[in-house]
Amino acid sequence: MKKDDLIAAANFDELIAMIESARARAWQAVNSELVALYWNVGKWLSDKCAKANWGDKTIRSIAEHLAKTRPDIKGFSRAGLYRMRQFYEFYKEDEIVSPLVRQIDWSHHLIVMARAKSPDERRFYIEKCAAEHCSKRNLERLFDSSFYERHRIGEAAPASALVIQPVRAVVPDVYSLEFLDLPERHREATLRDAIVSHLRDFILELGKDFTFVGKEYPVKVGKSDFNIDLVFFNRTLRCFFAFELKTRKFRPSDIGQIDFYLEALDRDVRKPDENPSVGVILCTDKDDSVVEYALSRSMSPTMVASYQLVLPNKEILQNRLRQITELVLEENQISELPCSEEEEEPEPNET
Repeated sequence: MKKDDLIAAANFDELIAMIESARARAWQAVNSELVALYWNVGKWLSDKCAKANWGDKTIRSIAEHLAKTRPDIKGFSRAGLYRMRQFYEFYKEDEIVSPLVRQIDWSHHLIVMARAKSPDERRFYIEKCAAEHCSKRNLERLFDSSFYERHRIGEAAPASALVIQPVRAVVPDVYSLEFLDLPERHREATLRDAIVSHLRDFILELGKDFTFVGKEYPVKVGKSDFNIDLVFFNRTLRCFFAFELKTRKFRPSDIGQIDFYLEALDRDVRKPDENPSVGVILCTDKDDSVVEYALSRSMSPTMVASYQLVLPNKEILQNRLRQITELVLEENQISELPCSEEEEEPEPNET
């Protein structure tokens, strides 16, 4: 291709980018108004049902009236009106979610309302969609891979004392890597190369704020060269994430290796305005008790997670999350109990 043609192509690409950007903004504005309409209709229906003797028959009559008198207006069937009322009633008292509802497509709301089982789960996915602009396909995968359960369990999983809560919130207990299409038996190099080959899907699993830094990232200490399996940078947390891959069960000796790598990153790579690097040991299985003991004296922010090459069993994760939630509630209740004062022994009478 000639130089003039290259310049023209670059200018054409710039024009196309402008058009696509404007179309995206226009669609977002239309979607925002549509969701606002459905919110207002839901509020109107909810208020009428609460104040008057309105019920199923009335909503059915409204749908039939609209279909008869305004067949050009679509989306206001009996089922559609029920969803709008449900939509409003789900979020009307949620001060966090209410401002976010217009940032998400109506089709996304329908998925969340249909598949989320609790207010906390609905809030989790709405915040995720609003922050990362998930496509409908990506949102469906998040549900299929039990993304909510994996991250909630990860927040309660063992970690070194230096791991702050915002970091815990982005590292799930189990990574779902079904998109790699690897056999059950595979080598660490094969796993690493497959992740890099499917980097877009892996970053969707990590989160929008992660950017890829390098594979077998080199660090030099003294006269020796070392390589970290995978290194990412999180723009919001402003820190490196070093991933060490293990195609076996977690061993306590793995901690020493990741601590060494994190020290090398922090001394020689991290900038003064960046936060300490975080280590993630990604293995096929782990015993939480062994992990807790191994991390109890670690001087680096490190977490241990497992990965699966098939979609995780949602029921097992839900049961585990339920057990963790019940345990946390029980511990909070015990901590709130008033301490019983020991009875003082009466002083002996003086004779």
